Amino acid sequence: MKVLVVGSGAREHALAWKLSQSPHVTKIFAAPGSEGMSPVAEQVNIKPSALNDLLSFAKEQKIDLTVVGPEDPLVNGIVDLFTRRGLRIYGPTAKAARLEGSKAYAKDVMSRHGIQTGGHKVYDKAEPAKEYLSNCDYPVVIKADGLAAGKGVMICKTQEEAEAAIAESMVEKRFGDAGKRVLIEDFLQGEEVSVHAISDGHNILPLCFAQDHKPVGEGDTGENTGGMGTYSPLPQIDDEMVATLERDVIVQTIHALNREGEPYKGTLFAGCMMTKQGPKVLEYNVRFGDPETQSIMMRMKGDLFEVLNATIDGTLDTVDVDWDPRTAVTVVLASGGYPRVFERGYKIKGLDSDFGPDVQIFHAGTKKVDGDW
Repeated sequence: MKVLVVGSGAREHALAWKLSQSPHVTKIFAAPGSEGMSPVAEQVNIKPSALNDLLSFAKEQKIDLTVVGPEDPLVNGIVDLFTRRGLRIYGPTAKAARLEGSKAYAKDVMSRHGIQTGGHKVYDKAEPAKEYLSNCDYPVVIKADGLAAGKGVMICKTQEEAEAAIAESMVEKRFGDAGKRVLIEDFLQGEEVSVHAISDGHNILPLCFAQDHKPVGEGDTGENTGGMGTYSPLPQIDDEMVATLERDVIVQTIHALNREGEPYKGTLFAGCMMTKQGPKVLEYNVRFGDPETQSIMMRMKGDLFEVLNATIDGTLDTVDVDWDPRTAVTVVLASGGYPRVFERGYKIKGLDSDFGPDVQIFHAGTKKVDGDW
């Protein structure tokens, strides 16, 4: 079977690595992929945003399964496009992907269906948003409504910081169109948990939990990033709380979408805060998390290809997945200055070293020049 993985980051590398272990898979392409993925996937020079080009490639190569890593193609309708042309693709439809494409829409779904989340206000204009800030208890959280590569969340300790964050998003347009609308949310305290599950629209397969650490600095300090590291499993989350999160977040969300006439097929990833009042949903993602996927794939004992195919077929109840009981830890290495202005092109030493079977290097933003990374 031929597989096309859409994307080029470490998440996509981890997915391709796991898919390559399936006896059903004979060839993996990655669009655009990266040189770091070359041991498991052949690069294809097509951007994830070029949906029609991806469709043409999948038809020409007779791809048996397409797996989408990043959120943008999903929100922009790649699953709808491929499905209309009779191609098998893993992921939610564009309508279902609005859960991530618009944080305001996701909040609306949660409010309508009784899914616990933090208090919030939504604003389309900067001045009313700034006026509301005088009534807030601090800190507050300012979020860009649209897709901002995981960097559109700003925790503001004072009104001045919050006004600056609103100006940055809505006036200076740091996040482009994604920041034209903002959410002002209550700041929730507690442990954050990344809850992943796969649904075929009816059946649900919970994945192992992970915890993502987003602040760029040591000791959870500094600006939020797309994620600086994860680990799984979580010793602070016992079996009873795992069952609560699966029931009150994942199952309730899947059922809510079914009631709204939009069955959800694909990976649902809910970022949850474990508050003193119980777990509350911070936001939804409609794809595998990054860098959570790297830890999850290291622990997964089972055939990912079979799982994804069963999801498309609506037979997820026929597959089993076990988990390595050992802890998996992912550490992200990034250039200084990230997530704002950072330099590229530095040489990376040691990537070709043999670290043994329990260590994997998943590449993101790397390339080879004259034999060196």
